[in-house]
Formats: sequence, structure tokens, C-alpha cells
Amino acid sequence: MPMSITHRPLHNHDEHEHDSHGDHGHDHSDHDHHSPEVFRNRFWVSLALTLPILYLSEAFQGWFGYEAISFPGVDWVAPVFGTILFFYGGWPFLKGFVHEVQAKKPGMMMLISLAITVAYIYSVAVTLGLSGMELYWELSTLIVIMLLGHWVEMASVEGASKALEHLAELVPNEARRLLDDDNTETVPVHELREDDRILIRPGDQIPADGVVVDGSSSVDEAFLTGESKPVPKKEDDEVVAGGVNGEGALTVKVTRTGDETTLSQVQRLVEEAQQSRSKFQNLADRAAFWLTMIAIGSGTATLAVWLLIGFDFDFALTRTVTVLVMACPHALGLAIPLVIVNGTAMSAQNGILVRNREAFERARDIDVVCFDKTGTLTKGEHVVQSVHTNGLEEDEALSLAAALENRSEHHLAAAIVKAAEDRDLEPPSVKDFEVAAGKGVSGKLDGKTYRIGRLEWREEFDIGFPDELQEPFDEVNERGESVIALMDENEVIALIALADQVRPSAKAAVKALKEMGVESVMITGDAEAVAKTVSNELGIERYYARVLPGEKAEIVTGLQDEGKQVSFVGDGINDAPALAQSNLGIAIGAGTNVATESADLVLVEDDPEDVTRALQLSSITYRKMIQNLFWATGYNVVAIPLAAGVAYTAGILLTPAVGAVFMSASTVIVAINAMFMRRAKLS
Repeated sequence: MPMSITHRPLHNHDEHEHDSHGDHGHDHSDHDHHSPEVFRNRFWVSLALTLPILYLSEAFQGWFGYEAISFPGVDWVAPVFGTILFFYGGWPFLKGFVHEVQAKKPGMMMLISLAITVAYIYSVAVTLGLSGMELYWELSTLIVIMLLGHWVEMASVEGASKALEHLAELVPNEARRLLDDDNTETVPVHELREDDRILIRPGDQIPADGVVVDGSSSVDEAFLTGESKPVPKKEDDEVVAGGVNGEGALTVKVTRTGDETTLSQVQRLVEEAQQSRSKFQNLADRAAFWLTMIAIGSGTATLAVWLLIGFDFDFALTRTVTVLVMACPHALGLAIPLVIVNGTAMSAQNGILVRNREAFERARDIDVVCFDKTGTLTKGEHVVQSVHTNGLEEDEALSLAAALENRSEHHLAAAIVKAAEDRDLEPPSVKDFEVAAGKGVSGKLDGKTYRIGRLEWREEFDIGFPDELQEPFDEVNERGESVIALMDENEVIALIALADQVRPSAKAAVKALKEMGVESVMITGDAEAVAKTVSNELGIERYYARVLPGEKAEIVTGLQDEGKQVSFVGDGINDAPALAQSNLGIAIGAGTNVATESADLVLVEDDPEDVTRALQLSSITYRKMIQNLFWATGYNVVAIPLAAGVAYTAGILLTPAVGAVFMSASTVIVAINAMFMRRAKLS
């Protein structure tokens, strides 16, 4: 059902209060504000310390059939390196454990810290004389694998905050403030005040929202409104910060500055949508929470039971350590990152960049894909659709038009010139070329004056409009195409219709999504006629026209309120809030930085069909995550009771070393399962 949205002001989000507690705290506690580089650096140092421990380990010597070299003090290599590893490599996890306790949200950090602390203290005790077996190699490998997992995990999501920086870069640092009708002064933008008058020269970026008080031009506002063509501006028309002025000078009275500008409101929308992301918890965190509870409960019960039935403390402690080592999340720590690494590699091969790990989880139940029109379903560049003439051939009209437009910098002029080139036409030479800002251009060919530009421009020269062109004009106007009039000194002699070119793969993408049971919705800042024409061509049943920046995010929210899982596909700055608000934000790669920084996935090849491949990839990735979480934790159902000694009377008693082997086997299974992802074929 076609729908249209009327202009209304953006909401003042300062009036709303947002709950920043609960999950928000948990979101930061996991990594204790560390960067991926911190985990990366600690990983490489810890790996260097781990290799000698593994080489000297009696277990490794027995498994691989070699005898390690011996030298004075060799017995102290593992204790010394293990101590350095515990305090250096394990420090981020120990600090994260403290934050989880403070936030009352136990999870992965608590489980890792508990495992490495028990293994370290127990090993030191054995080194100093306690009966038992040292666990330095288990300790070191656990730390190294956890550092690797968190490095991969953090690196996959770093950069979301950069979107706001790109938004801020859109406003120039300085403005030309008018002192009087003839003189200006250059001032920092932050010094502009309401009612100041500023001069916007051709090619300038507009520094603040305002109203035109003098001059006429066209302003490129596609970055904000999604309008695919520059908008004509004359006296009393509104302009917004970040817009790029066209061919004429404008005098603008400032109406909003700083945080009050439309661009700043978009920035706030992006920020709020990104903050809402903190409510998502990944599956590994939830699994880690329950595994932590099980490990603590089982370990405590194991120690207590063996002591109560009369076994000595050394035996009971060994059983407890075995339980905790068995529950150590080697595989769990890599279950998600390994899938992400392989999924990212697969997506890159298919022209899809994955920026957000949570995208995999959110994508599995997508019901609706909302497409921005300009630059997503269309190329964002106009082409000549048709030429309608009165008294001359099409090629002749196009040649005359190209001759006039050849010296113009307007984007529609470039489309006309290109159309003439595609037909191998050679435009004649033009004399007395002139530009009428916001209206068109004129010049003389063979001593006769011709004009090309907006149809309304003819009224200034009392140029007639022949009846023969009325019907084609009505038809192209109904389709929402841009109409350029070619005029001689007496009448309009041709109409050239231009439209934003639909991407060849857009129709196939919409059809494929429908076959997957996913509804396609088009959202655009363009007029109703343009939206209707494009939606009919692509087979999209529902569309929203004349949509403002904040309203795109509102449409996404509205669909989510209906219980829909919504993906948004766009390329412009005006799409950033909707990309951030959606359950799965997909940015067209040729779009702006802020769009890609706000998205979960980026389509490098600008191909809408990649949306279907992205959803397939997300589904495959999610299934692998579930499988890996099962393998990473499922073995504990059998292994933990055996480690606790429930089969002791049957002669089955797992040592900490055997527990570590089980743990390592789980890690290998998880890794192999993740690699099997690469066999999947995307349509």
C-alpha cells in the first residue's frame, strides 16, 4: 500500500530520558574499556611465554615423543613464566572480573578469572611442595586462547563511534558573516548567532540552518534529505547546515546553529540508536554466565563432598581443580570469534564486509528489508530517459542541448552531454554562453539564441509552449522525472526527461527476498510520483515518499513496534539513524563514511542482490554459532561429573591433565566446525 509522509519537525530528544543502567554497564565491563590493541599486544607476549612452557611440559613430551633439553633452573621456567602470564596476560580478565562483580552480572570474565586463578594458585602450591600435578601449561594456553578470542571479538566491532565524527565533519569551520550589504568577515561557525546574515558563495558548504533572504541557486541536500537532484532555492526558502551550494550566491539569515541544526539532530538520533545496541547480549555471554554458575556450584560441591566422606584435602582439592579446569571456557571463548572470522572471510569473498558481530544474531529472523531509494535501489545519478521534440529530430535536439550544456557544471547537464556522446553526436559550437543561476543556460548557435533549463524560465521571455508537447510533458511529470526544456527565441522545441537510473540488480534482489519470505519496503525523500514509478518498476508494494531524515528511523521503529525484525539498506548520511536503529543495518559501499560506520554490513559492490546473500550468510553464521556453543559447553554435561569423581568407585577418575585434553578436544571441534562454514554456497 503506497504511503506518503508529510513534513514535520524532528523531535527534541533532550526531552526524553534514557535508562543507561542494567545492560549498559555489562556492555563495558566485559573488556574493561580495553582496546583491541591491548589484547593483541598481550596475546603476542603471552604466546612467546607459553611456547617454552609447552615445550618443557612432561605431558607434551609424552604425547609427542620427545625429550626436552635440560639446563640448570629448568624446573623454574614454568613457574616464573606462568607467574608473568597470570599477572600480565590475565590482568584484563581479572579486572573484568572485578567489574562484573561490581555490576552484579557474572559472565565470561568471572569464569576465566576463576579458572586461571585456581590453576595458578594450585600450581604454585604444588611447586612449593603440595602433592599434585602443576597446571602451568593449562594455565598458559587458557590465557593465550582467551586473549586471542577477545582480540578477534573486539576488533570485529571497533569503529561504531566514528559515525558521529563523520557527521561533525560535514559542517565547515568558518562562515562569511555579512557586516553590511557589501562587506563580510570570516568568523568561526560557533560564533554564529540567530538572525546573523551569512554569504554562501557557489560551491560553499552551508554552515548553519537558515532562510534565504537574497539570491537564487540550487543546493545539493541529498546527504540529508535523500532528494536525488539539487533543490532550487530562492528568497524565503530554507537551507540546512551541510548542504552544498550550486551555481548562485545566496544570502542566508541564520535560524539555527550548533546543537539545534537539523544535522545535529540527525547526529543525536544516530547516537541514541547506537546506545540502544548495548541491550543486546551475545550468546557466549549468556552461556558463560550459566557455565560460571555450574562451575562454581560443582567445584564447591566437589570439595565439600569429598571432605565430608573422609578423603584428605589434597585429593578433594585436586578434584575441585579438575572440575574448574574442565569448565574453563577454552572453546567457549573461541566459539563465537572463530565463526565470525570465517564468516567475515566468506563475506569478503562475496563483496560483503561484516562490521558488527551482533548482526549475525539479529539477521536470522529478518521479516522486512527497508531500502533507501537514491544510491541504493538507484545509482543516484540521472540519465536521459526520453527526448520529445516539436519540429526537429531527436538527435538534432539532443545535439543542440549538449552544445549548450557542455560548459555547464550542473549534474543534469552532464547527463545530457553523456547521452549525446553515447549516440556519437557532435554538438555545434556555442557563442555568448551565459548562466542564469537556478534557471538554466543560454547561448547562440548560428546567430540564433537558444536556452535550456527549467520550463518556468520561458515565462521571462514570453516563450510559447506548443500543444504537441503537453501530453508527453504530463506523462513524464506523472512519472516524477526531471524535465529540461530546450527553447529557441519563440517557443519550446524539445523536452528532455531525465531520471535517476535504477540499478540492474535491484529488481532481482526484490524478487529473491520475496521468495525468502522477506518483504521489501522502499523509503525515499523523493516526491510521490518518483517513488511510485520506481516501486512499480521493481515490484515493491509498499513505499514511503517525501521522508525526512528522522522519519526514516521512525518508520523502522514503527515496523519494529509491529513485531517485525527490520533490516535497513542505505548509503547516505540521512540513512545513518535508520541503519543504527534497525535490527540489521546494511550500507551500500559507495555511500558516505557515516553510513558505513552506522551499519552492520557493507556491500562493497553496491549490488542490491548482495542483500540476499548477506541474509543467507548471517543465517549460516548464526547456525554455526549455536553449534559451536553446543560443542563448547555440551561436553561439560558428561565431563564435569566425571571430573568431580562420580565414577570413582568404577575406577574412572579424571586428572587435571585429562580434563585439559577434553577441554582441548572441544576447542579443536569448535575450530573445525567453524571452518566447515566455507563449504556453504551463497546463491
